[in-house]
Amino acid sequence: MDSIVGQVMKSSKDSSDLLKHRDSSAASSSSGLLTPTAGEPVVVGFEDDLTAIKHRLCGQSSKLQLVPIFGMGGIGKTTLARNAYDDQLIMEHFQIRAWVKVSQDYSIQEILSNLLVSIKPSNGNQCDEFLAENVYKGLKGMRYLIVIDDVWSTKAWDDIKMIFPDDNNGSRIIVTTRLLDIATYAQFSSSSAPHEMHFLDEDQSWNLLRQMVFKQEDCPVELEKIGKLIARSCGGLPLAIIVIAGLLSTVGRTQASWEDIAENVNVAVTTNYEQFAKILSLSYIHLPQHLRPCFLYMGGFPEDYEIHVWKLIKLWVAEGFIKSSESKSFEEEAEEYLEDLVKRSLVLVTKRKTNGKIKVCGVHDLVRDLCIRKAQEEKFLHRYVGKMLFENMKHQHRISIMHLNLNSLENIYSSTIHTIICFQASYRSPTHPEYCSFLGNFRMLKILDMVNSARVPFSPEVFELFHLRYLAVDYSIEIPATISNLQNLQTLIVHRGKIFKSYEPMMIFLPPKIWMIPQLRHLVSFVFGRLPDPERAISPLENLQTLSEVRDFRCTEKFLKMIPNLKKLSISYFRGKNDQEYQLNNLLHFHQLEKLKVKIFPTFLFRRKLNLAFPPSLKKLTLSGWQRPWEDMGIVSLLPNLEVLKLRDYAFRGYKWETSEEEFRCLKFLLLDKSDLQHWITESSHFPNLKCLVLYRCWCLKEIPDGFGEIPTLELIKVDDGNISLVDSARQIQEVQQGWGNDAFQVRVGRYNTLTGDIK
Repeated sequence: MDSIVGQVMKSSKDSSDLLKHRDSSAASSSSGLLTPTAGEPVVVGFEDDLTAIKHRLCGQSSKLQLVPIFGMGGIGKTTLARNAYDDQLIMEHFQIRAWVKVSQDYSIQEILSNLLVSIKPSNGNQCDEFLAENVYKGLKGMRYLIVIDDVWSTKAWDDIKMIFPDDNNGSRIIVTTRLLDIATYAQFSSSSAPHEMHFLDEDQSWNLLRQMVFKQEDCPVELEKIGKLIARSCGGLPLAIIVIAGLLSTVGRTQASWEDIAENVNVAVTTNYEQFAKILSLSYIHLPQHLRPCFLYMGGFPEDYEIHVWKLIKLWVAEGFIKSSESKSFEEEAEEYLEDLVKRSLVLVTKRKTNGKIKVCGVHDLVRDLCIRKAQEEKFLHRYVGKMLFENMKHQHRISIMHLNLNSLENIYSSTIHTIICFQASYRSPTHPEYCSFLGNFRMLKILDMVNSARVPFSPEVFELFHLRYLAVDYSIEIPATISNLQNLQTLIVHRGKIFKSYEPMMIFLPPKIWMIPQLRHLVSFVFGRLPDPERAISPLENLQTLSEVRDFRCTEKFLKMIPNLKKLSISYFRGKNDQEYQLNNLLHFHQLEKLKVKIFPTFLFRRKLNLAFPPSLKKLTLSGWQRPWEDMGIVSLLPNLEVLKLRDYAFRGYKWETSEEEFRCLKFLLLDKSDLQHWITESSHFPNLKCLVLYRCWCLKEIPDGFGEIPTLELIKVDDGNISLVDSARQIQEVQQGWGNDAFQVRVGRYNTLTGDIK
């Protein structure tokens, strides 16, 4: 055990930043979680904290031990825990790792479900007793590391502490909390003494601020004195320094600009939350006008909520927050707005896509408090949480409803409310049990999001909301033809939701009149049935960008003409009479298509006869179950703009895959998941820009080609632990890469999780 501790200590200098945020490969829990990710290594002032935590995680004691971390909000508790959790040797030391966020309004079922997702696959629809039992069984006999983040009450710890078995194998539990009483209460022994986070001193504060603003550059001499004054004014609180650094990064590097900031930063802010709020308010005051509504909108989401960017952007567009641009779409412009908020350290990136774009984001709870307060002051948005809806809500413009019964909305009429977003709200009208009849009370509604809420969204009142631009609802078997009344609708999202029952049909059926909504931009569902024939359509849906997911999609000339500007398409094939009716060779003519996902189920008998052709515009391609021979890879490998390729469930089959020059010229991410490939022949020049290689369930492949050790751009190889020889091969590649001076190169190994399609 001492040797392990020594290895972990040596890796301290390679640990990721405690204060900047980067993507984590670890499996996090599902919605409701928010854990910051880290960025480039800039460890300032917390080296000793990280060393101490890692030493406790890998210490000599074989007993189950608790590692409490406590300190005020914004001081870096969660980020310290995350950096220890993501350390490569820590990942290898523990057989199971899981992270769960608790927060103030926690649900024991959600905590247990989220833990179970990381421990072993499960359908999740279980009562608390069975969930607890399955978590216990999943951990039994394994050396595990569990992080329980942001605990606010002793009851929360009491509710879950008995599910963690002690098998004398060195398992550990990290608990983060703002409250010392909880940190001391949640102890197994005196060895579980809380680790207290401390403020940064003046030098550490300035070093952090300087590195956040200037990165690898030197600070101009004339700014150093005023910069140190600003850093000192942040009182040693990392979050305050990060927020101010984000602000300084956006203003001119002049003494006048920095002095203006310095004059508004109050000294000793960290001893008082109101004082700290002034620092955050300063960052808000300096926000450009076009970013303010986007920032305030973040306050409408629940605490610690994982905000999926694809949905957030569609909301911003529907709200009218995004300015038009000749060179970019509204969605592209919105992505830039979000990146700007991230650069200002007002929004946290919790997960990025394989192409580097933001996938999931959130805000620190102190920043969220600012959003909520400013949104209410400016009458921008009002939240209703766990209380009755009041009469004065009818004067609001946007309302966010959490954990409420919506029945009281039947008695409220408003011509000013144009946004209603619900989070686990319920509704059961005694007079109209089959309808959400209250929707007729809000004639000016533009945004309606009732996912995971009331089950009866497709009531007649919905289709009288002429101004509606965004509609997100839970599962309904068939969408009525009256949806064509919504002539301003831009986005339609239909989720399966937690209320889905296994005996119900598994497709959403669209009416022919769906082709008569001219503003439609995004059609998203867990699966749409076969699209209706567009013969009666008057004109093409030229604005439609997203169509996901469609069963048995027919790529006829009619469809090509109806949706000429499609950018994202997801299609699947379950059963078919023949392969000719689908005409998938016409996919080549979707000239704007950038993302394509094709899934072919084993029940589809003509999978190998499906002739797919891909447009050169493609940047991301996911193929599943196609079962074509590797010799046919040329139709994919020669795509000139392809950056991300995911091959799942025997997308290609055969003993040998041999690549050649001029292939995969732009490819940055390659995934093979479930393949019978045995012999892979390639060279480094065949993947000149590859950054990430992922190999899951490649049971027959014994080694990774040596050429991957010579790809200068390669940053990461991920493999599951089911193929030991492949793991050893990845380690050899790592040695070669480090021999070339690529010290940042990583290999990540873990158990494959069938629910997430990733390793744990």
